Amino acid sequence: MIRLGEKIRSLRKQKNISQEVFANDLGVSFQAVSKWENGITMPDVTMIPAIASFFGVSTDELFDFNLFEMEKQVETICSEAYKYRFNDVAESERILREGLKRFPGNDIILNNLLYTLDYQTRAEEIITLCKALIASTKDDSVKYDACRILASCYKENGQNDLVRPTLELIPEIYFSKLELTASLLSGEDSYEAAQKQKNLSAEDLIDMLIIAGKRLREMGETEKAKSQFRIALKIMDAFKEDFIESKWFKATVYEYASEQRREAEALLLE
Repeated sequence: MIRLGEKIRSLRKQKNISQEVFANDLGVSFQAVSKWENGITMPDVTMIPAIASFFGVSTDELFDFNLFEMEKQVETICSEAYKYRFNDVAESERILREGLKRFPGNDIILNNLLYTLDYQTRAEEIITLCKALIASTKDDSVKYDACRILASCYKENGQNDLVRPTLELIPEIYFSKLELTASLLSGEDSYEAAQKQKNLSAEDLIDMLIIAGKRLREMGETEKAKSQFRIALKIMDAFKEDFIESKWFKATVYEYASEQRREAEALLLE
């Protein structure tokens, strides 16, 4: 059983600080802290990373979990949610929210949750969660993904002056863990990584072609721009022949790239 309140009380006493000092640092009332420590209420999930950061521990250390078993369960939750990410985002969010009830404040689940939140309607939640993860997570992949999502959210909401400083937090990376896993391991591990990276790479390539085409059109390079849009459509068409690996996906690239297809087709007609 999770006894988060007892853990918070223990860590607070180790630091020899009062509930008032702790509450002030978090921006909550000391009554709220008292309720946490007495098991009456739980902190909001977005506050868990900040609490962990305050005490200098990982979010996992706040809870009484067997780390190996917890990681397996978290992976299962995120894999299940990923199946719905592109064609039923509400279901993906529901699965992750349920996961957070079991593992409050887990960095990996919170990172996956960010993918289900709309930049326009959920901007405040995204920004708060991203900042908390960037400040507290010890997992670099989570930190830099949160930076990327935060920068995208700023861009979508017209806060362009905050985009570049956020991007500067991200180091240049020329390969991914999935790529290396697919290339250097074998069997099911290699196959799963290859399938996941294939879909991610395809979506990214289609996005980059559309972005490059838009810029070429702005520069007056109309034919070059159209070539980029046509290549993007050809890549999408190529995935007509792909199949769904139902263990990890609910749709193919061809099916979930419908919005990109509409955009590329409209750009070709302009």
